[in-house]
Amino acid sequence: MKISAVVLAKNNEATIEKTLQSLESFNDVVLYDNGSTDRTKEIAQQFQNVNLVEGEFKGFGWTKNEALRFTKYEWIIIVDSDEVLDKELLETLQTKELNKNCVYLLNFKAFYKNTQVKHCGWNNQKIKRVFNKTVTRYNDNDVHEDIITEGLCVEELKGNMEHYSYQSIEQFVSKANTYSTLFAKNNVGKKSSSPMKAFFNGLYSFFRTYILKRGFLDGYVGLIISFSHMVTNFYKYIKLYELNREQNENS
Repeated sequence: MKISAVVLAKNNEATIEKTLQSLESFNDVVLYDNGSTDRTKEIAQQFQNVNLVEGEFKGFGWTKNEALRFTKYEWIIIVDSDEVLDKELLETLQTKELNKNCVYLLNFKAFYKNTQVKHCGWNNQKIKRVFNKTVTRYNDNDVHEDIITEGLCVEELKGNMEHYSYQSIEQFVSKANTYSTLFAKNNVGKKSSSPMKAFFNGLYSFFRTYILKRGFLDGYVGLIISFSHMVTNFYKYIKLYELNREQNENS
């Protein structure tokens, strides 16, 4: 299969083996590790098709584009270190003639541990993940990075990506802190914020996830996710408020 798979990783020993097992039919898998201190690199080295690259992390957009430099093929699929390609998606990638002027969407099924999350806005998300690197790339956003599609068509591929994004509540807490910091740094001086905006943004995020997107139907998992969305959004805007204040005081 003349498609290079790119995986960013840091301390993903709990999920990386399952991810790499789903990529064993790929000739070229670039695992770009940015500072793992657990068994992630050791596990990756057990797979003969994996090219382990150690490098810096400078935000998700920049880092994904940096990882592309180590790929062999023009066609790229981006796979997170807690994601698994199902059989239908693998078959599609093996048989479909891809159009280099198209960027391809994948359908996502989300899991908490091994429980599928069917609500909360997590189920059946469509995310751009397959593209030709000679035609396009990722934007440079630190967080919420995306493939540039200007002048290109967008098409969905058959099959699913299974996303095992969280293995513990502690990971929700850690990611809320990481993502909110990246958001604030990426938007300082560009967006306004206030304590009131942070409060109501977080509150609405919980209401939207738990009520409007029916997170309550996912039981206690839905409550965890909804509360995590609330915390993340509160910290995004309160951190941005602090950074904007500091920038104005120093100018």
